[in-house]
Amino acid sequence: MNVRRTTVAVTGATVSVLEWTPGRTGLGDGLDLGDGLGDGDGDGPTVLLLHGGGADSAELSWGEVGPALAKAGFRVLAPDHPGFGRSPRAEWPLTQEHLVRYVGELVDALDLDDYVVGGLSLGGGLTLGHLLDRPGRARGAMLMGCFGIMPRLADGPLGRLSHAATFLLLRSGLLAAMTRSYARDPAAMERGLRDIVRNPSARTPELVRAVIAEAAASDGLEVFGQWQREQVLWGRLRTDYTDRLHEIEAPTLLVHGDHDRGVPIARARSAARLLPRSELLEVPDAGHWVQRDRPDLVIPAMVGFLRRVG
Repeated sequence: MNVRRTTVAVTGATVSVLEWTPGRTGLGDGLDLGDGLGDGDGDGPTVLLLHGGGADSAELSWGEVGPALAKAGFRVLAPDHPGFGRSPRAEWPLTQEHLVRYVGELVDALDLDDYVVGGLSLGGGLTLGHLLDRPGRARGAMLMGCFGIMPRLADGPLGRLSHAATFLLLRSGLLAAMTRSYARDPAAMERGLRDIVRNPSARTPELVRAVIAEAAASDGLEVFGQWQREQVLWGRLRTDYTDRLHEIEAPTLLVHGDHDRGVPIARARSAARLLPRSELLEVPDAGHWVQRDRPDLVIPAMVGFLRRVG
């Protein structure tokens, strides 16, 4: 596999970046990319992939996607956000504004001129923030279980109550304590992953162990809690890009599990209608961590989109 890890300096932080380069990657370990999706020539845009929050990292979210996109002919870069994975904590607090700035500085430091940016959950919100912060820079975007497209943490009749309860749990410190306890218990972790990785064959013991190891090895849970406290206000989320989606001119692929309990599929449908050049893939019976849940559907969709915008 053509893969390496480098470090990149941005303001107040040092970021670890995984890179997969085009060529044969030794991927023949269970994922069938289908006809016409392998062994590309490497002439397409670079792909910058941004992982989600919690006990996540570049390797956890993109360890299967990166090699597959490289096999299809794309250079892929995936950073560990400051405080996650192998990246040490930043000198600045983890806020949405600071993270969007970091993504822009990372693009500059990596000297990316022709690129597509994509992200999961928190990373999807950073993708939207980057597109709005630097209009016209990215050739396209890919959003998976995207943050930043709803006003509160939950919809429905009990949405306001659920949001308020999370606000109180965050401010009291109880949510952080509960998360730390949950992250040390394999049985609890497996139960929790059922909501975001619904496919039993994808929710393997190896995945459970990897998430627990990530939670123990990095500051990801702590810095994500910092970001959550900044974002979850009383009655609303600080960041909701919905009213600005019409400003995004880049072609955008939305990939969303139709059983995503974190960001309901209705929100993805609404975002797809508001984005001027969008396409939406609704992944059947998939949860929030959609590329881990159904890589057999998500990766070919990503390859197809990258070839169309390229």
